[in-house]
Amino acid sequence: MESQEIPLAAATAPATFFEGVFDSLPIVIGYLPVAFAFGLNAVKLGFTPLESLFISCIIYAGASQFVITTLLSTGTSLWVAALTVMAMDVRHLLYGPALRHRIIGTLSPGKTAVWAFGLTDEVFAAAITKLSKDNRRWTANWMMGIAACSWLSWVAGTAVGALFGNGPLENYPTVEAALAFMLPALFLSFLLAAFQRRQSLILAAALAGSLAGLLLVSIPMAILAGIGGGCLGALIGQSLPRRVPPDADKESR
Repeated sequence: MESQEIPLAAATAPATFFEGVFDSLPIVIGYLPVAFAFGLNAVKLGFTPLESLFISCIIYAGASQFVITTLLSTGTSLWVAALTVMAMDVRHLLYGPALRHRIIGTLSPGKTAVWAFGLTDEVFAAAITKLSKDNRRWTANWMMGIAACSWLSWVAGTAVGALFGNGPLENYPTVEAALAFMLPALFLSFLLAAFQRRQSLILAAALAGSLAGLLLVSIPMAILAGIGGGCLGALIGQSLPRRVPPDADKESR
């Protein structure tokens, strides 16, 4: 009996900071080449290596950094560039409430402020996946581990890319494009890991909204339309009656 209780206790023990560091490895592997591509691209657009590094340290917004550097390099005003990026990243306002809805217990304001800064798409997806599997193991320390390592990898990748400048990838545009694709591919892998069948309507509505926004208006509108479609799909899904499987009815008897 005792040998069975030990694995159970270990399985339900709170996740540590170092577990968060270990769980961040898939994100780190995906971030490094994309951040390298950003640093490389920012220098090509006329930004200094220090400016490129500053953008990654402060803005830390993945694809939005490519957008804002491109807009600024073409002479777009800072306000227009900032509003465009804000429209693209407005989804981040929903990440905190979505996590808080699943987290059991109280949160430390200091620790929450630290990991909230690093709440990117991929970190959010990893946190949702962990909370979906067993929210009793989620801790602020684990969250700080995964968020801190992800941020450091993004900054480090940017630094290396900015120092390379117009270096080895200049004659290999296909490789550079492949590096930029790794970020959405990484997020998609986390999304599929946390996906459940009952969320099919939400996913379909979000994809339909994103596609409509992309074809009719622009990429920022595609993001906003996708968020709106997903929220609408969730509301419709909650109003629909849930079907109870026949097997579940037999077990209850």
